[in-house]
Order: sequence, then C-alpha cells, then structure tokens
Amino acid sequence: MTNRSMIRFRGTLIPVSKEDLKELAKLQPVLRVAPQPRDLNNNGHIFGGWVLSQMDIAGGIMAARVARGSTATVAIEAMEFIAPILTRDLISVYARVERIGRTSVAIRLDVIASRNLDEEKVPVTSGLFTFVALDENHSPRVIPEESKKKYRK
Repeated sequence: MTNRSMIRFRGTLIPVSKEDLKELAKLQPVLRVAPQPRDLNNNGHIFGGWVLSQMDIAGGIMAARVARGSTATVAIEAMEFIAPILTRDLISVYARVERIGRTSVAIRLDVIASRNLDEEKVPVTSGLFTFVALDENHSPRVIPEESKKKYRK
C-alpha cells in the first residue's frame, strides 16, 4: 500500500494517509463480514452486488437507530468502487449520518478491507444511501426530534 489512498468523505474523493486509515479503523464498524468464495465474480474479485447488499444492511442498521424504528432504502445517490475486495479480506462497513430530513436520513457508508491478517487497510468503496422511516402501514413517518438532535452534526 502506498502512503496515500483515496476515500470518499462528505461527497468528495480525498487522499487518505495511513495514519487516517488507522484512525478510521479505531472506530466501531456497524458491520464486519468475511466474503466467501461463492461471492466471487468472473474476475476473481468479490461481486459488487454482494458489497452493495452488505452496505445496505449496515446502512439499514444505522438508519433504524436514527429513525427509532423500521426504515427502507429509497436511494443510493453516489457509490464508487475504489479497489477490489479479495477472498481473504475482512470487510468493515462504517456508517455516519450525513443529513436528516423530516422522514428520511442519508447515511454515508465506507467499506475498508483488512488484508494480510489485518496488516493492511484498503478503502474499497463508499456510498451515500438514503432511508425513509416507516410506520406500521409501511408509509413514511416523521423521524423523532430527539433523534435528530442526537445525530445532527
């Protein structure tokens, strides 16, 4: 790994130093998973749809915390694959709230692969997912004000 990698932060692709990656790695991921050989595409890398589904799961967990209840994915605004995920990688999905609306929440999801028995951290993808809070009839509902205060920057 070179001294700098690229990662998307607040909608902008920026260079990240090894030190910054170490700081991100100190945060608690929302989801951590090891891909299996069945998740390979024709190139021998992990299938992009598998990665997308893991991000959607992690984003849904975070969105449910913010909304304090059920949510559904309504949009993926920006997603970029930075590097491939390999079969022996362990991926960690980090989530942070970018914005909260009346009934929706946008979650930034960053995926970091741990390689070579956790000696190397590789940013592999980033995306902005929007979720809507749902009521018992599966209709949009208002996100509680106390939750907005807790998660707003």
